[in-house]
Amino acid sequence: MKEVTIYTDGACSGNPGPGGWGAVLIYNENKKEISGANKETTNNIMEITAVLEAMKLLKEECNVKIYSDSAYVVNAFNQGWIYNWMKNNWKTANKEPVKNKELWEELYSLIQKHKVEFIKVKGHSDNELNNRCDFLATSAIKTL
Repeated sequence: MKEVTIYTDGACSGNPGPGGWGAVLIYNENKKEISGANKETTNNIMEITAVLEAMKLLKEECNVKIYSDSAYVVNAFNQGWIYNWMKNNWKTANKEPVKNKELWEELYSLIQKHKVEFIKVKGHSDNELNNRCDFLATSAIKTL
């Protein structure tokens, strides 16, 4: 099975406000950068979108390591939040509707096709690829 490493980040200028996302996918010696933006969004939507758009590019089953500085994204899987949300008909522990349900559903569907590990990285630190994703995300906002 192919081993793919993905770094992702989302950014928002205001929350809500204009936002961008960026991702770097690495397979062997190949590196692909992707990004996008939305005029009216939230930081959390951009964080999920970065992972979602990167996962959409995988055409066959892969071992995937996803590095994100978003505790929201990483904890949704590593702490089992998403499984509880699904079990509780997309309600949080406080019985509130889960925000960004459609994005979570799409992401969940995509990761089922792969062996995925989510890894939390510290944002805005010395992680070169996380910083690159931040640059891609903030640059995408400027294109709006």
